[in-house]
Amino acid sequence: MIDVRADFAPQPLPNWKRAVLKVGSSLLAGSGELDPVHAQGLASFITSARAQGREVVLVSSGAVAAGRGRIGAAGNGIVQRQALAALGQASLMGFWQAFFDMPVAQVLLTHDDLRNRRRYLNARTALKELLRLGALPIVNENDTVAVDELKLGDNDNLAAAVASLIEADLLLIATDIGGLYSGHPQHDPDARPIERVDTVTPALLAIAGIAGGLGTGGMRTKLEAASKAATAGIATALFCGRDAAVVMALGEGVLHGTLVAAHGNRISARKQWLRHAPASGVLQVDAGARTALLRGASLLPGGVHAVTGDFRRGDVVDVHSFDGELLARGQAQYNASESLRIAGRHSRDIETVLGFRYDEAMIHRDDLVLLNSAEQLSSEKTA
Repeated sequence: MIDVRADFAPQPLPNWKRAVLKVGSSLLAGSGELDPVHAQGLASFITSARAQGREVVLVSSGAVAAGRGRIGAAGNGIVQRQALAALGQASLMGFWQAFFDMPVAQVLLTHDDLRNRRRYLNARTALKELLRLGALPIVNENDTVAVDELKLGDNDNLAAAVASLIEADLLLIATDIGGLYSGHPQHDPDARPIERVDTVTPALLAIAGIAGGLGTGGMRTKLEAASKAATAGIATALFCGRDAAVVMALGEGVLHGTLVAAHGNRISARKQWLRHAPASGVLQVDAGARTALLRGASLLPGGVHAVTGDFRRGDVVDVHSFDGELLARGQAQYNASESLRIAGRHSRDIETVLGFRYDEAMIHRDDLVLLNSAEQLSSEKTA
């Protein structure tokens, strides 16, 4: 048995307010079914983090193992695993709920949900609302329909996508070994721990492929996920989820494992996409809304006086002043017909007018980029 704490010297976790914790099936599946032995410590960490005023989204594998435990099926083909995943989702939620007083909420996603801008926006809104309500969102790949991902065991990369989606500060990936080593620690006596990674290089990915791990995705997919998170400005901590003391130390802000440093900017990458994305419509705003936007505020319906174009929720729209100045570009929270109905109204009236409300803003400031020179200069200073 490798002594993780002897191998990996303690280092401080980056400061974080919101994190994504990914737990793989290798930590949850015992003799063919879900086993609480390692989940208990991870759940305690989540509870402790919540008590400190932090937010956690859990990305959990284990539906296939839970389904197999329910019916004892032995098949491992794609079709069998799809069926087992469907059978096991409810059991997986019940498994996690048993550890918490807070309600847990199941969120099934595919990579297509995060590539499609409208579904991306819907998923983000739902996850943030669940956090606001005090629930623990539990995200899993929708294995019943996501055949390619089921074959690849790609919840690591899904966790990185979710971290970017909810603008997390930190991605935590629980592994079945201590972190990244220069070789497989159980097979190579000369393997040495790698405590910090500043850049994920092809050479490092090759090492990770050798170093391996016992989970479906292996250490390589974890490094790939960490690399994606890093470019979005999110650091990643790889740690041993089997070591209760290592997990407990996380709650004290101490990592025994590998830290993959962030090197991107969470806002700049998204805003660069918005800056160059084609617009499907125009929202014309008054002088008050123009001033608020230039201060960095969201665009509220009260300041919108004209809507043109045929766009859907999540589409990119331009924001113009009354004199035709192109002020900003952002993702619409409401489609064209909904925007027409609420334009000029107070945010509190949205639900009365439409019968529902996605957000108080027509464009949230996180989904908006200003296009004047002052904003560009400000972005360069903060990037």
